[in-house]
Amino acid sequence: YMQTTEVTQGQWRAVMGNNPSANKAFGDDCPVEQVSWNDVQAFIQKLNQKEETNKYRIPTEAEWEYACRAGSTTAFANGGIRATKLKCGFDPNLDVMGWYCYNSGNKTHPVARKNANAWGLYDMYGNVAEWCQDWFGNYPNDEVTDPNGPSSGSYRVMRGGVWYSFARDCRSASRYGSPPHYRFYYLGFRIAKMP
Repeated sequence: YMQTTEVTQGQWRAVMGNNPSANKAFGDDCPVEQVSWNDVQAFIQKLNQKEETNKYRIPTEAEWEYACRAGSTTAFANGGIRATKLKCGFDPNLDVMGWYCYNSGNKTHPVARKNANAWGLYDMYGNVAEWCQDWFGNYPNDEVTDPNGPSSGSYRVMRGGVWYSFARDCRSASRYGSPPHYRFYYLGFRIAKMP
């Protein structure tokens, strides 16, 4: 199972008792941001304790991309990239699925206001970037089934692009890394639950 939306400010508050977001004024239905990978691990631990389980975590990078693509092989789950400008240009495929530089008004937005992908997942493109479980590193040369990434590193994987990203930086395959203690006003997460 993967959460259909990014974790919201309201959901974070319900578990952690606070709201670290830089964009609090936009509302409890907006994704929580300004959370480090380490903060996310604390959230997961507290959620697991609260639910008396050990099944919640954040997705691996491979799980995240698989869910984002929802069976597609194109730049976005609903088709290829169509933006013609290297700068912030309109992309009709991305515009209906995510908040990016062209349509965001330079801010985050409440979750699930754009179309979901074929598997019912919202905001896989834009709004806020999402932490993944893996360390950031080069992909292996050989094909691997359900990879877990490097066993160590200095950066954790971020996926999905953000509200100020160009269309090309929101593609299903786009990936970035950041130190696990960094907090940014554009960086959030969604949870996965093991069976």
